[in-house]
Amino acid sequence: MAQKVLVVVDMQNDFIDGALANEAAQAIVPKIADYISRFKGLVVFTRDTHHKNYLDTREGKHLPIPHCIARTQGWQVNAEILKAAQDNPKVCTIFVDKQSFSAGTDLFRAISNRWGEDIESIELCGTCTDICVISNALELIGDFRDGEIIVHESMCAGLTKEKHEAALEVMRSCQIGVVE
Repeated sequence: MAQKVLVVVDMQNDFIDGALANEAAQAIVPKIADYISRFKGLVVFTRDTHHKNYLDTREGKHLPIPHCIARTQGWQVNAEILKAAQDNPKVCTIFVDKQSFSAGTDLFRAISNRWGEDIESIELCGTCTDICVISNALELIGDFRDGEIIVHESMCAGLTKEKHEAALEVMRSCQIGVVE
């Protein structure tokens, strides 16, 4: 039986109400939690993961705000979203830590190791639409050639509404299904 996968991209405290707080990310928390509470399949949480030397990295030089430092409160997945997954007996969860915008082939490898080749679709939601969601979706297109890649527009948050919309349009043109 073909399995469904939901990738929850970087719904971590620092992106919601911490160092890089975003009202749009705050607004999607209940939507994602509700969706997970009804989901049946594998839920993969990506975690943006940085270390104490963050400001010395390429990203840190372009965005000099330390965030998602490994093992801190800001690095943790939002409690409401995590609880929805833990309370749903039809959900299996895994975590994939990433040190860049995309988890790359590590994400697809983690999904394949868990579900094998029998994957119907990979859905994505989370933050930021215009950075990490789009990066992960485009990476998955390269690795997951035979199934659908779907992005939930109303469960994604961009840095701005304009950047969110632009990222969705790019994903549509790359044959990624964008659904409400």
